[in-house]
Amino acid sequence: MADTDADHPRILVPHHVRDSAARTLDAELTDRLGEDVVVTTDTPAETVAAAEDAAVVVADHYDADLFDAAPDLRWVQAVSAGVDDYDLDALRERDVVLTNASGVHAEPIAEQVLGSLLTFARNIHTGIQQQEEGVWEAYGGHELRDATVGVVGLGAIGGRVAEHCDALGVEVIGTKRDPSTAPDAVDEVYGPDDLDAMLARSDYLVLACPLTEETRGLVGREELEVLPEQAVLVNVARGEIVDQDALVEALQNRRIRGAALDVFEEEPLPQTSPLWDLSRAVVTPHMAGSTPHYYERVAAIVARNYERFREGALDDFENRVV
Repeated sequence: MADTDADHPRILVPHHVRDSAARTLDAELTDRLGEDVVVTTDTPAETVAAAEDAAVVVADHYDADLFDAAPDLRWVQAVSAGVDDYDLDALRERDVVLTNASGVHAEPIAEQVLGSLLTFARNIHTGIQQQEEGVWEAYGGHELRDATVGVVGLGAIGGRVAEHCDALGVEVIGTKRDPSTAPDAVDEVYGPDDLDAMLARSDYLVLACPLTEETRGLVGREELEVLPEQAVLVNVARGEIVDQDALVEALQNRRIRGAALDVFEEEPLPQTSPLWDLSRAVVTPHMAGSTPHYYERVAAIVARNYERFREGALDDFENRVV
């Protein structure tokens, strides 16, 4: 293997990145950055050998052994937006930059949210249930533009949700740590301390915030009580943000109208979970971020940051976590 070129630091895509993703990353990065920059490996032995002169690793999980085997490692690019399993302190101690894939999911997840909103507005889930039972019985629907959608977390995903809703003439309100930086598509923004005020106005509550110590258990029994009785909760963030037992009770007791859930406290969702049998719940298997363009977009982040990396502008990295 050729020595690392100081002007073209080596990017390693290790064997544990699944084949189709690795092929896309290799092709996209080679096209954007040129030959001999990207090394894609197929076996653990190849990965260890390639790590010796890799300055950058594109990783699908935290791999301490791999990172330790890379003496020149300066930057880790996670292929996920969430980096909960990464040892941030260990990376800081080595002065290794960590970036994530935040924003890559924005379009597919926002479309999934829009689909969930329309599902409950038009009661499409009721039609599917009746079809499965062979029942022909007319039911009513609503117009989404008559509703107020509250979004917790107005980052890339929440902002795109707001844009889709705004295009349909839907009122959008939301919470953001810094309300002054909210997207233009949001009609009114609350600070984190004013969550209850936003909940009271939300016919649909969309959770699109990251999981942090502040957001863990953010929506519990008290918050569900604040929501209007016809409210629908849509969670595309993390399951731990919602008290799942409290949500089940709210659905069983018709305290809220419904829930569209793509994330859960335990995944896969246990077969014993009442959510499987609740007609007011729409369950999807943590797939809202799926898109055929996913790794193309990850490669685009890597390519943009790679130019900054070569220039030594590490403080200007996009999606920098550490």
